[in-house]
Order: sequence, then structure tokens, then C-alpha cells
Amino acid sequence: MLRQASPQSWTSEYAVEARNLVKDFAEKRAVDGLSLEVPKGSIFGLLGPNGAGKTTTLRMLLGIIEPSSGERCVLGHTRPIEAAHQIGYLPEERGLYPSMNAREGIAFMGALRGMHLSAARRGADQLLEENGLGDWAKKPIRNLSKGMAQTVQLLGTLVHDPRLIILDEPFSGLDPFNQGKLERVIRGRAADGVTVIFSTHVIAHAERLCEQIAIIAAGKVAFNGRVDEARAKLRPIVRLRTRETNGPWRSAIPSDARNEGGEWIFELPETGPEPLLKALIDGGAGIETLAIERPGLHEAFVAIAGAAAARAMDEPEEIAP
Repeated sequence: MLRQASPQSWTSEYAVEARNLVKDFAEKRAVDGLSLEVPKGSIFGLLGPNGAGKTTTLRMLLGIIEPSSGERCVLGHTRPIEAAHQIGYLPEERGLYPSMNAREGIAFMGALRGMHLSAARRGADQLLEENGLGDWAKKPIRNLSKGMAQTVQLLGTLVHDPRLIILDEPFSGLDPFNQGKLERVIRGRAADGVTVIFSTHVIAHAERLCEQIAIIAAGKVAFNGRVDEARAKLRPIVRLRTRETNGPWRSAIPSDARNEGGEWIFELPETGPEPLLKALIDGGAGIETLAIERPGLHEAFVAIAGAAAARAMDEPEEIAP
């Protein structure tokens, strides 16, 4: 039986906290000792390949399934179901009643979260108009494309003005245009103080949107913190092109530097750029170009989770029309 932590043991600055969550399904451990903290008003990404345990984690945070062990607190509730009316949830498996039109589909989802149906309809109209989709209101859901139906379900997730939004692979199947619209919606809600958690296997989405991330691999958290902290785990990369091909300046370049088309590529030495520049100038290298690049989140992900997990993240997905 799960032990419920006392309210005093949780920190009020976090919208969501989880401590040592474990979930076993028969012989398989889907989540293995997962802990995370999601600050209020932040955009937080669960980043990992398919099968890493992201969906199971979200369902435990929502109270849809119970952990085998561990504790969680969501919007101050150790029983997440008690906060359900304050949460908007878009599951990975989409589902709408095809006989409803878009307006009624959004309103119905609001009513499920405790809204009066008339208020939910007004909210649906407002969301459709705000997003330039007013002409969708009377369209039967069965006549919408997959991408359009996915957008309708997203608006239904937001119609009751939740304090916490949880989106499971929200970008999956959307074309770049609709992905951009979704990103704007997420940023707008966060700017209003709403906490947004989304899972994704697309690193670029997390890098563009998230303030903090948890990298999950094989049911474990490999990293939990700010995006810039993840990138800082790798040293900056130097790209150097010189007029001279040899000389005393070569001793300033690390022995593992590689040369690609006349350009030297290597990690910035721990001593920093100033000693490097001095050695290149004093040694007569004739610097033509020198750039120092911070590693991206993709490189950090590879370093943290491993190349195999990164390859799984790069698998292409079908785009919905």
C-alpha cells in the first residue's frame, strides 16, 4: 500500500513533485525510481524515446494509474484525482465523438471538467476565434482531418482554464505550421502563469520551448534540470580555420582535434579562449575564422542518455494532413 506524504513535506513552489516513483506491469518495470520537480508557471519537458516510460509517468502524476511505490504531489494534492478539475490533459491516444461538431466537442470536454455546458460553449467559441478557427465550429468532427481533429481536442483540453496542462506527445502527427501554432499556445498559457508539462521524443521541441527538462531513458531519470545546465555538461566546440597549415601554434590545438576540409574542430580547452587565441597569434597561425559554439540539446542528450536512445529519438513519424 502506498504511503501518503504529509502536506508539510512538499514544497509549495512546485506545481508537481514526484519522489522515487516505481511502476511494475507483471514482469516489466516501466518506471524505476523516478523523481522530478516542476516549478509553478514553467514549461517542463519529459524527453525520451518511445517506450522510455514517459506516458506511464504522466498517468501516475494524473492519478489515472497508481504507482507500485513512491509518492507524488500535484497542485498541493497527494491524491492527484482531487486536482482533476484544475488540470487539462491531452492523452497520446486521441478520441472525440465523431457525430459532434467542433464546438460541441470542445464544450463537452469542458463539461467533463465541471463547467456548465453554456459556459463551455462560450469558451469553445472564444478559443476557436482566438486561434483563427471560427469557421470550424459547425464542422462535424468526422469530417475533420486528423490534424484538425487533434487541434480540436487540444482546445478541449484548455477550455476550462486549467492551472496545470499535461500534454502527451502533443506534436505527434502535426505538420510544421500546426506545430508552430501549438508552440504559441503553450507559450501563451505559460505567460499567464499556467504550468505546462509535455512529453516528446523530438529534441527540437524541448529545446525551443522548455525552461526545464527531465531526460528519461529505460524508466529512469538520467537528467532533471534546466536546459542550459544539460548543455553545459559538454564543453563548447571550437571551429578554426587558419592561413598557415603548420607552425608552433599547432601545440595549442588538442591532439584529438579533427580537420574537416581545412577547418579544425575541437573542444574548447579548460583554460578558456584567451590562452588559445594568444598561442595562435604568437605562433603565427594567421586566423581566418574562429567560432566557439555551445553544444545543442541533441549533443547533450547523446552524452546523457547514450547514442542508442538518441537514435530512437530520431525515428521519423507520420504527419497528419
